[in-house]
Amino acid sequence: MTNNTNGFSTDIRVNGEKLDCVNRFKYLGAIIADEGSKPEILARIAQTTAALAKLKTIWNDRNIALSSKIRLMRSLVMSIFLYACESWTLTADTERRIQAMEMRCIRKLHGITYRDHISTEVRNRTQQAIGPHEDLSTTVKGRKLKWYGHITRYSGLAKTILHGTVQGGRRRGRQKKRWDDNIPE
Repeated sequence: MTNNTNGFSTDIRVNGEKLDCVNRFKYLGAIIADEGSKPEILARIAQTTAALAKLKTIWNDRNIALSSKIRLMRSLVMSIFLYACESWTLTADTERRIQAMEMRCIRKLHGITYRDHISTEVRNRTQQAIGPHEDLSTTVKGRKLKWYGHITRYSGLAKTILHGTVQGGRRRGRQKKRWDDNIPE
């Protein structure tokens, strides 16, 4: 796959055989596309909706507390959506789709259809059950920032290791414990 807006393509050959040029491919469960993160986000929304539908018996059960249903939704359904979200590029359109999917999931827990036209009541009921919580798009943005901090924090160390200036050992933080220090002589 090439990242080129001009339509320029390069022939890449391995052992004399030409490799195909593609617009998208799947790598480690995530869709990598030349058009950005939108195909990946739409695929994650579809997978999340399918997982939500498979757990319909749990959502319709009146004997399960709403707080338990919300915890189940976060662990079983939203974890599918949040996989590899650190690398997404968010636009206004994708943020709107994320919020709509989250509202669809919450409505399913409460047994409220979109025809009831009570979106504020849905959020109020959820806050009464579990207290204040952050919405899904805020969670995605927070994970992106954490990932960025992780990369920038360790990129300097990675550069020094690659260039051979670090000869083993730790440079920052607590020193590694040596097990032979505790052995009496």
